[in-house]
Amino acid sequence: MMLSRKIKNIVMNFGPQHPAAHGVLRLVLELDGEFVKKADPHIGLLHRGTEKLIEFKTYTQALPYFDRLDYVSMMAQEHAYSLAVEKLLNIRVPLKAQLLRVLFCEITRILNHLLALSTHALDVGAMTPFLWAFEDRENLMEFYERICGARMHAAYIRPGGVMRDMPRGLWYDILDFIRKFCYRLRDFEEILVNGRVWKNRLYNVGVVKYEEALDWGFTGVMLRGSGVFWDLRIVNSYDAYSLYKFDIPIGVNGDCYDRFLVRLEEIRQSIYIMQKVLEQFSGYEYDSSQKINVEEFKIVPPTRAFMKYSMEALIHHFKFFSEGYSIKKNDVYSSVEAPKGEFGIYIVANSTSKPYRCRIKAPGFLHLQGLDFMTKNALLADLVAVIGTQDIVFGEVDR
Repeated sequence: MMLSRKIKNIVMNFGPQHPAAHGVLRLVLELDGEFVKKADPHIGLLHRGTEKLIEFKTYTQALPYFDRLDYVSMMAQEHAYSLAVEKLLNIRVPLKAQLLRVLFCEITRILNHLLALSTHALDVGAMTPFLWAFEDRENLMEFYERICGARMHAAYIRPGGVMRDMPRGLWYDILDFIRKFCYRLRDFEEILVNGRVWKNRLYNVGVVKYEEALDWGFTGVMLRGSGVFWDLRIVNSYDAYSLYKFDIPIGVNGDCYDRFLVRLEEIRQSIYIMQKVLEQFSGYEYDSSQKINVEEFKIVPPTRAFMKYSMEALIHHFKFFSEGYSIKKNDVYSSVEAPKGEFGIYIVANSTSKPYRCRIKAPGFLHLQGLDFMTKNALLADLVAVIGTQDIVFGEVDR
């Protein structure tokens, strides 16, 4: 008598506690031995109802919620929200404020990419880049702290301008960091770019073709890594980005290795933009005639120095923080090229001081939906490499 055997695929959980899940991602995997047949992402474990919370706050009070979405790219999200409110108010911020915004958004891009590349390398098995990258991130966090008093949740970019001007000495310290960081980045490259193990683990893994990237709604590095030339800083320029010409790196194969190279080159382009901003900024670094906010006390509160001499300014200051400002009935969608991709805000105003509706378009949410087709028939170890190259942070995915 012959015994019949059935071979059955294994169904198992990956995460949410696994360090390679990059947050609270739970994947239900169907495995045939070491090969992934299906990857079903389960999200929502971090859900806080951010969009609903914003609808119960004034436009001023809603700003700090955006720092807590993608908590690696804080100022980029503040930027998107501020641009949306400014479109509703039909105002344009002064040039000095635009330069400060661009400078710190590019610092934010470097912060994000250093974390993305170093943790990705750690997932795959390289530890040294992680230690180097976090040393440089510490310096950038100090610049955050010096400009606004906070290392992470900055609330620096605000509707109508920025929180405060650049303090004395910061201009020189950022330039000094750029000079030193270029050499550190070269060391970072030497370890990974031609590293045999790193290249073998990433090359031809998680391939996304040109058409697939467009069909799945990918943005940012996930889109450009597949050869699509698309960057909102150029195609839909905002603030002072139109003043600078810089390169947009794109991939060829659309695999994990291409996306790694694109992120590395984007760091170099961010350094170039920062240098150009600092060159332009040096002419009126401490020129008080160059404003950093719109001169409208109903939108931006007056300074303490001005309140000493004006009772009207003091009243506006009190009403600004207690009641906020009203925006007439309208709706707007605004988006920025955040480090992870297109981060968008849709706001419906209803002639009150609070948004009637707020909806957030997070790039990581769209990238995560493509995880199944990107890992089909891949090895389980390759799944970790693909999650790392997607650069997911669950604050924005779950919201």
